[in-house]
Amino acid sequence: MSEAPEALVLDELSAGNSGSGGGWKDFVAGSLAGAAQVRMQVEKAGMFKGPVDCLLKTVKNEGVLGLYKGMASPLVGIAAVNSLLFWAYSYGKTLQTGSPNITPTMGQIALAGAGAGVVNSVLASPVELLKVRLQVQYNAAARGAEVFRGPVPLARHLVQQFGARGIAWGFWATVAREIPAYAAFYSGFEFAKRRFADLLTDGDASKLSPLPLMLSGSLGGVSYWVACYPLDVIKSRVQNGSAPPRRMGYIAETAKNIMAEQGVKGFFRGFSPSVIRSIPAAGVTFATYELVMRALNNNLM
Repeated sequence: MSEAPEALVLDELSAGNSGSGGGWKDFVAGSLAGAAQVRMQVEKAGMFKGPVDCLLKTVKNEGVLGLYKGMASPLVGIAAVNSLLFWAYSYGKTLQTGSPNITPTMGQIALAGAGAGVVNSVLASPVELLKVRLQVQYNAAARGAEVFRGPVPLARHLVQQFGARGIAWGFWATVAREIPAYAAFYSGFEFAKRRFADLLTDGDASKLSPLPLMLSGSLGGVSYWVACYPLDVIKSRVQNGSAPPRRMGYIAETAKNIMAEQGVKGFFRGFSPSVIRSIPAAGVTFATYELVMRALNNNLM
């Protein structure tokens, strides 16, 4: 028998609130290497010898705060983005099972994650557009380009120059990344969580302690980047272009350009800092999500 409508609504709202809390922990735990990741992705080969060289040059030229350049955009949007993401994921599972109390299959988990990725792109795309363009401003002044002090002046400039396309810049590249990324993100987490539950709590995942939840979340984070990293490089390249693309084939065109310039390696520049920072970030996010969901569900019962 399916759940009452009000019960389903409460479950989705709980998921959204839990995702918001997890998102803030994700931001704190995982934002350090964000600038290095994006700079490695968009710059030509040879500018940085590797992630460590990129970090050292950033600190040398811009100070420690240079590592957090562009973080104002996700700082402002992280709660909304993660609330939408986890709400859409929870709703996607319920649509398939008919009840939040029925355990979905791994296939249903992956499908719900992919759908959540599509929905999440509506907010994630503009947030990441502003972040990417702010993070690569380190030599803008030297080139005579305009330097923006934060996401609001940059957003205003993009809209004035390009209209609505300016803030939707790279939306379909974001969608293309989010579909496999969040299918793998949630599948990796659920797979590990269920294995830990079989080993530690006789199959009852609700009794898992924070440590196995964090380890499960870390696997989800690594799975996220393994599934989508080349698409993330393409998205960053697109969003750091000179103008918003007008044709739908821009994703394939950008991929061809990367391949021609740097070969296969070009699709994995900045991969190691992304994976490394995802381990604590996703671990904390999922552990927070699960623990907050438990607390909310217990209060509602």
